[in-house]
Amino acid sequence: MTDNSTSKAGFTRRAQIGWALYDWANSAFATTVVAGFFPIFFKTYWSADYAAETSTLQLGLGSALASLIVLFAAPIGGAIADRGHHKKAALALATALAVAATFALFFVGAGHWLAAMGLFVIASIAFFMAMVFYDSLLVNVAAPADYDRVSALGYGLGYLGGGVLLAVNVAMTLKPDWFGLADRTEAVRWAFLSVAVWWGVFSWPLFATVTETGKARGEPIGKAVSGGLKDLAVTIREIMGRREVWLFLLAYWLYIDGVHTIIRMAVDFGLSLGFGQQSLIAALLLVQFIGFPAAIGFGWLASRWETKKAIYLGLVVYGAISAWGYFLTAVWQFYVMAAAIGLVQGGVQSLSRSYFARLIPEAKSGEYFGIYNMMGKFAAVLGPILVGVTAAATGSARASILSVVVLFIAGGVLLTRVDARQAKANT
Repeated sequence: MTDNSTSKAGFTRRAQIGWALYDWANSAFATTVVAGFFPIFFKTYWSADYAAETSTLQLGLGSALASLIVLFAAPIGGAIADRGHHKKAALALATALAVAATFALFFVGAGHWLAAMGLFVIASIAFFMAMVFYDSLLVNVAAPADYDRVSALGYGLGYLGGGVLLAVNVAMTLKPDWFGLADRTEAVRWAFLSVAVWWGVFSWPLFATVTETGKARGEPIGKAVSGGLKDLAVTIREIMGRREVWLFLLAYWLYIDGVHTIIRMAVDFGLSLGFGQQSLIAALLLVQFIGFPAAIGFGWLASRWETKKAIYLGLVVYGAISAWGYFLTAVWQFYVMAAAIGLVQGGVQSLSRSYFARLIPEAKSGEYFGIYNMMGKFAAVLGPILVGVTAAATGSARASILSVVVLFIAGGVLLTRVDARQAKANT
């Protein structure tokens, strides 16, 4: 056997592992920066001179701006990259920009909230744009029969990598003297620096091992942009004519909205019950480390069962999580919720990515995944509204948690109408 262990279609395991390691690399940004330290450090260090309500507004506006830009840029960027077969080059550019912006956070002094927010917005936009190009490269490293396994490997390594660095960063903030640091503030600044280095170093295997199919057209940038926009318009019309694709995107939007709402609601709910920050960080680490084997396990399950059935399983568990949240009163119950989320979160996300890859034409994977990621950015819109309206109508925050089940049911029902075999027959 060669070291590459080629599959029937000629795809190498070396390239698949190199591709999956990008999830290990960039998940550090999602865990340490986005979910972990940036929101807290922004309030207590960069925007400490402002009232809590003002800093919350600043953070919310910055996050919203990044999301809004990605909504429009993701499908356009995917179309341009597809047109010239430049997905790897586009991924390299987005990664370099995100790494540089994250690295620069180390140098932002106290009180400079605008500089910190500007760098965070740049890093966030680049992070999400990079995911468009990264996801679309799945078709260049695996045959359709291996999409589930390889996609799950990526998510699994992402949970592990993000969890490992987050654990180190948490230790740095709890015991800064162990790392030769003066205090917690210095530890957080070095945590941002560590994310940039981690992301940059572990991205290299993808660029060294993955080969993008097709020849670059060598078009001038202006022509590539205008051509990409025209191609995107054609793709949108194609999607509307491909019943399986638009049905899946609608189903995905509904149930992934529920997934994102549960994630956000769990933390907020824990705070409302008086659980401390250390308990919340411990729960986040629990999700990361359970998510690693669970995501890979879902890939194994899909290969022996069926991808859609495995997604259904994840949605059923999420429905049970919503019900569990209604009765949640103690910290140990919060940890049970976190463990359950870790069991299915990566599986639902990874199998959704691999199932969508089966529905689309390989030559337009960048454009289609641009729209797929755009739908993901639209997520967590219906859920919070549903939760808020239910809470107002019932006067119970606990009752509002149950309302999220509607999104999982609606998404699951629509998913039953999608047939990947029919989609490929029409490709």
